[in-house]
Amino acid sequence: MVATKDRVRIIDTALLSDDWYVLKKTTFDFLRRDGTWQRQSRETYDRGNGATILLFNRDQQTVVLTRQFRFPVFVNGHDGMMIETAGGLLDNALPEERIRAEAEEETGYRVQNVQKVFEAYMSPGSVTEKLHFFIAEYDASVRVGHGGGLEAEGEDLEVIELTFDDALHAVRRGEIVDAKTIMLLQFAALNGVLERSVS
Repeated sequence: MVATKDRVRIIDTALLSDDWYVLKKTTFDFLRRDGTWQRQSRETYDRGNGATILLFNRDQQTVVLTRQFRFPVFVNGHDGMMIETAGGLLDNALPEERIRAEAEEETGYRVQNVQKVFEAYMSPGSVTEKLHFFIAEYDASVRVGHGGGLEAEGEDLEVIELTFDDALHAVRRGEIVDAKTIMLLQFAALNGVLERSVS
């Protein structure tokens, strides 16, 4: 079995844009399974890696999400107001450090005991981003602000608290259509994250 790195020969890389993030076009030769080399070209959008977190309260059976405007989905036929888990880019920080800061900036909750549950590439056909997924418990005692994000970065988030059941129903009804949020809600459902311990 040939290692993947030995199946790819980079021929040329051209920078197409370096405005918001980095868009490149790369030409490469790829060794196919039948032993022949094929020349291909792909564009990759590099926005850095990120992290996201589902805040949950087991006693109240609730989760904290945000609602914010997303222009790319707006131009694709959605009204643009997306319900999401808190998250953001790592910006060279460790995922655990960054997600605690993002949770506080966006939701107002200062969580300490974050648990990483998995990693995933969200759009591997064109975007390089790897997302780190976390969960953490919250309650009123760790609410230190109103959240809403950073105005200087154009953020204007509404913090919303839903019952876990309502959040799952919102997925079924097509009201929550953000992939990372759906993935974390489904992870919580499949793994009994909000189940109360039996004493």
